[in-house]
Order: sequence, then C-alpha cells, then structure tokens
Amino acid sequence: MKPIRLVRGFLTVGGWTMASRILGFVRDAWIAAALGTGPAAQAFIVAFALPNMFRRFFAEGAFNTAFVPMFARRLQSGQDALGFARQAMAGLGTVLLGLMVLAHLGMPWLVLAMASGFAGDERLGLAVDYGRVAFPYILFISLAALASGVLNAAGRFAAAAAAPVLLNVVFIAALVASDLAGWDRGRALVWAVPVAGMAQLALVWFAARRAGFPLIPALPRLTPEMRRLAVVAAPAMLAGGVVQINLLVGRQVASFTDGAVAWLYNADRLYQLPLGVVAIAVGVVLLPDLSRRLAEGDAAGGQASLSRAGEFALALTVPAAVALIVIPGPLVAVLFERGRFTPADTAATALAVAVYGAGLPAFVLQKVLQPLFFAREDTRRPFRYALVAMAVNAGLAFGLAPVIGYMAAAVATSVAAWAMIALLWRGSRGYGATARPDARLAARAPRILAASALMGAALWGAAWALAPALATGGLRYAALAGLIALGGAVYFAAGVALRAFRAADFRAALRRPRR
Repeated sequence: MKPIRLVRGFLTVGGWTMASRILGFVRDAWIAAALGTGPAAQAFIVAFALPNMFRRFFAEGAFNTAFVPMFARRLQSGQDALGFARQAMAGLGTVLLGLMVLAHLGMPWLVLAMASGFAGDERLGLAVDYGRVAFPYILFISLAALASGVLNAAGRFAAAAAAPVLLNVVFIAALVASDLAGWDRGRALVWAVPVAGMAQLALVWFAARRAGFPLIPALPRLTPEMRRLAVVAAPAMLAGGVVQINLLVGRQVASFTDGAVAWLYNADRLYQLPLGVVAIAVGVVLLPDLSRRLAEGDAAGGQASLSRAGEFALALTVPAAVALIVIPGPLVAVLFERGRFTPADTAATALAVAVYGAGLPAFVLQKVLQPLFFAREDTRRPFRYALVAMAVNAGLAFGLAPVIGYMAAAVATSVAAWAMIALLWRGSRGYGATARPDARLAARAPRILAASALMGAALWGAAWALAPALATGGLRYAALAGLIALGGAVYFAAGVALRAFRAADFRAALRRPRR
C-alpha cells in the first residue's frame, strides 16, 4: 500500500469513526439527561461495560491481533485464506457461546468484580439484571470484528468502519421509542445493546460476502492452523486481560464515590472521540499493511508506513490533547450539562477530562508501535510490557485514592499509558530501520507540537472571552462551535506556516484514486 493510499485508508476509517463518535455524543448526552448519574445510570454503565470488557479479548483486540497478520499472509501468498477465516470463526463462536453461559450464571460476581461499591444497595440488582440482557452482545460484536478483519486485510475499510455507527443509531432509536411508548429508559437502553450487535454483524457479514469471502458457519476443528492461531493469540489475550484489570481498578476506585462511575464514564467518552478516530484508524490500516510488507521483505516500505502512521497520529492527536487540557469545562458543560446532569457533575467530569487528555497521545501511539510486534506474530513482549503498565496503574490508583479520591483512576491511567509507550519504544529498537522514524517524521514532529501550543494559547484566550456566551442557554452551542472552529483554524494555519504539514498532503489523500 503506497503512503497516499495508506493515509487514505486512515481517513476512510477515521471519517466513519468520527461519524460514529458524533452520534455517540448525541447518545451519551441524551442518556446523561435521561438518567443523570443515579443508580440506573451507574447500573447501565457497568452492564454495558461487561461485554465491552470481554470484546477486548475476542473482538478488535487480542484475537484479531493474531488473526489479521495470519490471514493477510495467506491472502498475499494465495493460500486458502477463506478456509482459515471460516475455521477461526467457528472456533471463536464456540468459545463465546460457552462464555455467555458462564457469564449468565456468574453475573452477580462479575458485577461486584467491576464495582464492589455496589454491594448492599439497589445498584447491584439493577446491574445484574441489565448485565444478563446486555452480555450476548459479545458474541455478535466479536464475530463482526472477525469479518471486519477479513475486509481490512483485503484493503476494504468502509463497511467495517461504518458498523459502529449502527450501535449509536439503535441506541438513539431506543431512547426515542422509550419516550414515545413510556417504557423504562434503562431497560430500553440495555435491550438495545444485543440488537445493535446483531445489526453490526449483519452489515459486515454481507460486506465480506460481496468481497468474495462468504463466512459460512462450520463445525469447529482443532487443526494445526487453529493451534498456531491459539498459540499466537494467547499472550495477546492475556495482555488484553491486563488492560481490563486496569479498567477494573479504575471502576473500583470510582465506585466508592457517589456519582464517580458516571463522571469517569462521561470523561472517557469525551477523550475517546479523538482516541477512537485516530487510534482505530491507525490500528485497522497499519497492522495488515505491515504484515504484507514483512511477508514481502520490504523493510523500507515498512518504515515509510510506520512513519506516516506516526505522523498522522501526532498531527491529529496532539492538538486534541491540548484542547482537552485547556478547555475541558466548556466542552463538558455544553455537551452534557442538562436535565439531571448538574454543574457539580460538570466540574468533576471536566477535571477527569483534562487528566485523560494528558495521556491521549500515549494511548494513540500505542496503536502505532504495537503493530511492529504483532505483524511479526510477537505477542509475548507486549504482554510483558502490559504487566509492567498494570503494576504502575494499580500502584498509583490505590496509592493516590486516599489523597485525591476518584481522580486517582484518571491519573493512574494516563501515567500507565506513557509507561507502556516507553517500553514499546525500547523493545522495538531491535527491529532495525523499520522501527525508526524517517527524516520527514523527525522534522515534522516538533513542528506539530509547536503548532498545537499556539492553538492552545488561542483557545485559552477565546474561552475566557466567550465565557458569558458559553454559559448562556442556546448561545452556548454556537459559542462552543466557534471555539472549536477557531482552534482548528489556528492549528491549521500554524501547522502550514511552521511546515508541520502541507495542505497538498491533505488534498492528495482526499483525492479519489483513478479506476
């Protein structure tokens, strides 16, 4: 894949992800207004988090980390890639069905493992009930992720990138229906979870079939290929478990402060917008591209792909991180403060947003560095690095909790992310030129930082000047839109002036390829 096509792939995935995240904001703002931060809201957040926790093992996380490079190599060499994908789908589906049964039986213990502060009050019963309804989502979204991996390895990104939009469409439809029919909003939302999973699976399954990969279910067989897939996937799944332990630590800390589970959830949703748009785009496109280049022995091409991915990540992530640090209050107030979401909730959430913003570049750069290991089927070292990051996260979260309360979870998450980056960077040095930034990235990275700093200064001054408008009824939406537009304009102008990027780069990436 040429650099322009690589960036075009980033933009395709990033564009659809942006659409999904914008709809997600509409969804989350509506949920915050409808449920506030009370028992139903906290129970729903934990119930929805359960299948999403396990999807990091089986969906776009650990399993696909092993599956995509193996499938891409078979596709590149003309082996039976479709047969391999069907076998993987059968094995994955069987494991997930067993997991669903165990989770249904052990739901009270799963909820307490995520939020032991729920014990002894109404949140526990609600979360257990909601969790049993929501958990089958793991089956549908994991099979959808496998089909998406097939499409991405074949260079077809649009359908897989569009699938998450359906989740938010179904959630919004459930909220509308619950208001019109007078249903319980919490139950309407939790039933929307498995329905959304089925819709996402249907979309990518039909797209894969049109692309020439009909993923017809089959009986599972433990073939040598499946044994190899399990061996490669196991360390990645353990690493996924470490990541989930980090999330569990954060929720445990938050569950002992009333409202903090919802504060951290809403802060997470805000910084997930740039994180999801950039990190998902980079992870989806870069891993199959690096896998193909390594199979061809193209070290120079691998270095170019990695450097363009790093450049793309920095150019979009650093200014977003600066914005989250400089203007978290206006962002949270305008997006969430309505209905049962109060000014006190805004202040608590904004503080977490700023801390998460400091860790945002590290979260995204992990998606740039990890494919260096995964494309070589090296999942063991990232697992060991994840263990170290887990120790950092747990030590800071529990150690700081008596001092700064729920904010210990956010601080620990960001610091652990930067520790992971340091370990990945050090470990990748043995891969030679492929792992080193090229001259273009080395020259542009400090200029991106300078342009972002100028944007941050402009945002700070504009937020101070617009403070009355940002606090006034309907004017606040226009004021926030103007603030964001100003920040974007200042960053783009500064970036072009400092030669952090060229306008021609964007035009070339957006130009449609000739057929």
